[in-house]
Amino acid sequence: MYNANHIKTIVLIALSFPLLISPHSLKAAHAHSDSNTIALTECHLTLLNDTSYFPAILDMIDSAQSEIVMSFFLFKTNGFRNSYPDKFLQHLIKAAKRGVMVTVILEREKGSRSTLNKNNRATAQRLRQGGIHVCFDSAFTTTHTKVIVIDKRYTCLGSHNLTNSALKYNHELSVLIDSPLMAEKTLHYIKSLYK
Repeated sequence: MYNANHIKTIVLIALSFPLLISPHSLKAAHAHSDSNTIALTECHLTLLNDTSYFPAILDMIDSAQSEIVMSFFLFKTNGFRNSYPDKFLQHLIKAAKRGVMVTVILEREKGSRSTLNKNNRATAQRLRQGGIHVCFDSAFTTTHTKVIVIDKRYTCLGSHNLTNSALKYNHELSVLIDSPLMAEKTLHYIKSLYK
């Protein structure tokens, strides 16, 4: 619960923020990332905090028409129908069965005893059984992404891994971006992870 002092502090910080960024630093940041910069007028953003992510992304998967491409550090299914990651997996399989091309890229760590590898391999097997194309990144570079691109238009990225904790309990924050240009740039990056 915020009291009056908290609200005053937040307002002061918000009002001061533009003063903390000089026009020179903004120009330098824009020049540095020019090829990856997209005007806000060209996209629509939706904040997906905590548990709002899960139903929103399931709706997007269920509405997908042609393609879903995703890259996740951890996708931890366990074979139980009521676990959120398993429900996520089932929605992906349904999309694949209705003709949507689904590609999933997962992290692979060095070493065969990794718990992360064990979890991602188990999920990969379940995904492949459902007709989904699965790739692993290089074991020499950690891929910590949590991103989904749907129909070359919608991009969702943020902190949510596909674990029961992240989808059901944790404080997490992701953004859904409606922008074909952002989707194109994100797809280009994702595809570079497994080539």
